Amino acid sequence: MHVFRFLLQKGRLNQSFIKMTHSPRRYNRRSIRLKGYDYSRPGFYFITICVQNKKRLFGKIFPFEAPIDAEMKLNDAGKMIAKWYFELENKFSDIRCHEMVVMPDHFHCIIEIVVPVGIVVVGRDEHIGSSLPTIPPTIPSVVQWFKTMTTNEYIRGVKTLGWMPFNGKLWQRNYWERIIRDDLEFFHISAYIRNNPRKWYRIRSGM
Repeated sequence: MHVFRFLLQKGRLNQSFIKMTHSPRRYNRRSIRLKGYDYSRPGFYFITICVQNKKRLFGKIFPFEAPIDAEMKLNDAGKMIAKWYFELENKFSDIRCHEMVVMPDHFHCIIEIVVPVGIVVVGRDEHIGSSLPTIPPTIPSVVQWFKTMTTNEYIRGVKTLGWMPFNGKLWQRNYWERIIRDDLEFFHISAYIRNNPRKWYRIRSGM
């Protein structure tokens, strides 16, 4: 995916080329799992996790160079969510964190599962090197750890810092994921994540 990442970083692809098919309505659905798919397989995964009852807990979106653009202003709770996202790489050695955005009531990110050189992957016929077998992380286990860490710290914030309380659970029980198949899809979804605050503002301002 190095070609599209280079173009993405350099801003050399026309934004009019991007046509996203993702809709916020889809985040209300049950998580779509492919039957029989191994969610520990190396690759890129687009993840969306929503706050329970769609409560706007993580900040606000403000116009920036209105009416052209907008930006997400994270409150302390939102900054905490971003912090724990990047902690995934410390917790899981086979995880790489890519584009992400914390929105008022949901969170988007791209997570990559990698297989380090010298690792034998348990449960598959791929053998790289001759090291002892290891069990790679799965997307469900990564998401569950992220939910647990962020929920625990949010509860502490409610008790000690006056953060807005929530009822029952911080996050919806399920989450939405998409397996990213190729470079072009990686680019589209990365752009969608970056532009999410702008889309949010424009939809809610009737533009």
